[in-house]
Amino acid sequence: MTENITNFNTVDLFAETDDTQPKNYIHIRIQQRNGRKTLTTVQGVPTEFDQKRILKALKKDFACNGTIVKDAEMGEVIQLQGDQRLKVSEFLTTELPIAKKTIKIHGF
Repeated sequence: MTENITNFNTVDLFAETDDTQPKNYIHIRIQQRNGRKTLTTVQGVPTEFDQKRILKALKKDFACNGTIVKDAEMGEVIQLQGDQRLKVSEFLTTELPIAKKTIKIHGF
């Protein structure tokens, strides 16, 4: 009458089980400057792409100024003037071989 009720096959319900989710996201954020002025930041672009060429194409297509900032924690971050979040997302998915599910848009 001694039953062993141990369950060695426990499953963590809160663990990330979906391996189809990408680990490295491209984050597109907006930062408020002063008044109505905003900055759009793009971080996490894979190193296989030349960020200077991407920045040059973005500046030309969107008629805005931009720069690449080197951050110790985030790496190289592309900054653009104005709210360009949707345009940058569309540009990355159409012009570069980047899947839409790897892009996260943050802000407002």
